[in-house]
Amino acid sequence: MTLSSIPLATPDLQIAAGGRRNSTLLCSPNFSPKQDLEILLKQSPLPTLVTYRPKWEGGQYEGDDSRRLDTLRLALESGADYVDVELQVAHEFFSSIHGKKPEKVKIIVSSHNYENTPSSEELGNLVARIQATGADIVKIATTALDISDCARVFQVLAHSQVPTIAIAMEERGLISRILAPKFGGFLTFGAIEAGVVSAPGQPSIKDLLDLYNLRQIGPDTKVHGVIGKPIGHSKSPHLYNAAFKSVNFNGIYLPLLVDSVANFISAYSSPDFVGYSYTIPHKEDGLRCCDEVDPIAKAIGAISQMIRRPTDGKLIGYNVDYLGAIAAIEEALRASNGASPTTGSPLAGKLFVVIGAGGAGKALAYGGMEKGARVVVANRTYEKAKELASKVGGQAITLAELEDFHPEDGMVLANTTSVGMKPNVDLTPLSKNALSRYCLVFDAIYTPKLTRLLREAQECGAIPVYGTEMFINQAFVQFERFTGFPAPKQLIRDTLAKNT
Repeated sequence: MTLSSIPLATPDLQIAAGGRRNSTLLCSPNFSPKQDLEILLKQSPLPTLVTYRPKWEGGQYEGDDSRRLDTLRLALESGADYVDVELQVAHEFFSSIHGKKPEKVKIIVSSHNYENTPSSEELGNLVARIQATGADIVKIATTALDISDCARVFQVLAHSQVPTIAIAMEERGLISRILAPKFGGFLTFGAIEAGVVSAPGQPSIKDLLDLYNLRQIGPDTKVHGVIGKPIGHSKSPHLYNAAFKSVNFNGIYLPLLVDSVANFISAYSSPDFVGYSYTIPHKEDGLRCCDEVDPIAKAIGAISQMIRRPTDGKLIGYNVDYLGAIAAIEEALRASNGASPTTGSPLAGKLFVVIGAGGAGKALAYGGMEKGARVVVANRTYEKAKELASKVGGQAITLAELEDFHPEDGMVLANTTSVGMKPNVDLTPLSKNALSRYCLVFDAIYTPKLTRLLREAQECGAIPVYGTEMFINQAFVQFERFTGFPAPKQLIRDTLAKNT
């Protein structure tokens, strides 16, 4: 018998910690019904949900199905609070109990789709079929092939007339699990141990309660998140959720694994989806989806933040990447030469080499130009490097040419590509031999904090500037735009330090 996940009842999540919680009993192949059920149900200090999932519905049980249904009937009679029965056998199960069950027991009738998320019409028909069985609680689990699939799951919850559990599995379905309380879901599931899950994409209980503040989520909670691909590495949810909670702001900040920005924006047009941060590779696509773009973001050609204006619902794009990165580089240069902040930018006149011509590369190149640096853009594709360099009055070279690029010593290097980011921490965009020509090296990557590029730059005598500094500085600005409150700067710094 294994206990591997816990369903958290969303009505209970509105009360203080210490209020009612639920547990679920998930049966292993070595399960002995009469002996084990009695012990587990009698000794459980929590309300219990019993499921005995067969292989044909994504579970582990491979034996005789009549014995499995006998076990679920036994759970019904032995004091379980909830019993989960699959739609395919629900009629048989209800017929076998002849309408008799303890008053406190609620029967969940469930359907699991491991291939996709059906259309809204098909989901509506599925809910009706489940209700028609006599279910006390409807459960639907689908598979999210795109994050926009979750919008249809939310529609099921919002329009349901009976207690309903509706989630989308896999990483693209994560938001359906976290936002269940917002849309009226009866419960959501969390794994007891991270990585030990009973369904694909299931978060841990610790993350649900401590990272996403699930007990504080309600119908009026405003939804924010970071849009990227990949996105699992992002520390942004740690920072913003802790900061939101510290100022009593009714908001949630989610990792959003987005394949198409346009599809995402179209699917989540509700006024409660109010703001996003943008990361690789969607900064330029994000700009194209804005109704209005801040002049600086327009000049850069990419956004790092999008806000839904409350007065008219229009999406406004901003770029604050260059503020965070340039400020961190300037601070390090001043510290190295003892310059005063009032003496102008230490970047002025410096040869400033930017690796990458994507959204972050554009931001850094633009920021360098603004500070009077001589900008060089190095990119795998020369045409993209040339296009960006022409906009900032700079020079374009290929990454191959960068290896031997040495017009002078004391140059400043900024990597804006994802080369060296977790999990590919052994990679670097530039060889160690080439790093000796630079007095300072900045890496926009912050997972890990000390990338191979920065470690080797430090060994060559260059000043390393961590991506965490850019991340922190722009987080202050984004937080204030999201909430209207001053950023809790020390809390944000401490939270990032604890999570990197």
